[in-house]
Amino acid sequence: MSKMNKKNNFTYSVSGDNLEDDFTSSIDIDKQMYEEDIRGSIAHTQMLAKQQIITKKDKEKIISGLLAIKKEILSNKFEWKSSLEDIHMNIESRLYDHIGEIAGKLHTARSRNDQVATDVRMWTKKICVQIISKIAELQSSFVKIAEKNIDTILPGYTHMQKGQPISLAHHFLAYYEMLKRDLNRFQQVYSSADVMILGSGALSGVNYPVDREWLAKELDFSKISNNSMDGVSDRDFIVEFINACSLVMTHLSRFSEEIIIWSSEEFQFIKISDKFSTGSSMMPQKRNPDYAELVRGKTGSVFGSLFGMFTILKGLPLTYNRDLQEDKKHLFESAATTIKCLDVTDGIIQNIKINKDTMLSSAKNSFILATDIADYLVNKGIPFRESYVIISNLTKELTKKNIMISELTINDYKKYSQYFEEDILNLSLETAIESKNSVGGTAKKIVEKALSQAKKEIKITTDQYEKN
Repeated sequence: MSKMNKKNNFTYSVSGDNLEDDFTSSIDIDKQMYEEDIRGSIAHTQMLAKQQIITKKDKEKIISGLLAIKKEILSNKFEWKSSLEDIHMNIESRLYDHIGEIAGKLHTARSRNDQVATDVRMWTKKICVQIISKIAELQSSFVKIAEKNIDTILPGYTHMQKGQPISLAHHFLAYYEMLKRDLNRFQQVYSSADVMILGSGALSGVNYPVDREWLAKELDFSKISNNSMDGVSDRDFIVEFINACSLVMTHLSRFSEEIIIWSSEEFQFIKISDKFSTGSSMMPQKRNPDYAELVRGKTGSVFGSLFGMFTILKGLPLTYNRDLQEDKKHLFESAATTIKCLDVTDGIIQNIKINKDTMLSSAKNSFILATDIADYLVNKGIPFRESYVIISNLTKELTKKNIMISELTINDYKKYSQYFEEDILNLSLETAIESKNSVGGTAKKIVEKALSQAKKEIKITTDQYEKN
């Protein structure tokens, strides 16, 4: 139903018998798009005047009123009204208060449908830049801690079982690579959102000589939409955005899981700073990895938003439907959660203490060199599968006798194969690591090269986005 605001003759729709019924209202959520909404309205007004659809005098009054409203919002003097449903109607209604009936000309050649679609795209582009910068900062932190731990040795795991020795730097750089893919995904989302929708009207275009190309340039869009119906109803870019958030949260959650395990009394590989851990309310000896746990837990909320968006979109006929009002809740919450978790993870890394000796001891007190011993026999001419069986039998017997590989003599080795020679005793955690010198391996020179490349990539990203 429609109600008339008699003070300014401003018509708006409400749901229910009570004007304050907030069931249809989205203002508590979409008011954070005020900057985009005002910017879009100013550009639209300028275009209308340029095309002589409104006068220059009207343009100046409208823009003056919009800037006054922006000032009110920034100074927390603006009264947000749920009865006016959304950010667009709140601002337009207030514009009537400032400049009177001329405010009605702002909506010429524009619908809320193409207005909100443009606003949310501008907001998404802005937040993509913020997240890209946050990811680059986190990458930098991983690189810095990796540089300090090139020579730090720890077990590499598969199935949470010790597999092969690696450098801690190599381990941290794995997360750098994950984040690099995340960064690329947000760049792709930026491109998907970089389409200007104004000029599409409610669904079929507008009856005025609007200059959409000028609007796109003014609002920093590289493209304009090709189909008005698709333009006002497309929310694929939001799905892509939340999907990108879901993947970066997945990576942060994986790291959090390792932090939680590594900080446990059973591992003691690391110590989390008191800034990012909390004490128990009952057990005074404990420090809980609460921040890492919360990152892990909040990941599920972002996943939920992704599924929520798919559910909203799956049954919508063309074009705009009120269901789409719910898209911003998922968009904004996913963005806020992702940014906060990126900051927390960065803080954890910057303040973490690495227990190098514990990591090294864990690697030494194991059969982690078994694969390298098998490869030794392969290099002596034995087929790998045969070598595998030999070393498997060796480790089984040593386990029964509670003997470590480092305790073996050359005579002990020869009991299992005559192909063993004195040089097998030269095998160590260090030599095993250095032998992994294929591209992408854990050998020191490979890791150093990866670090150098990572720093170059981070600089490129930082230089590209620092202005934002």
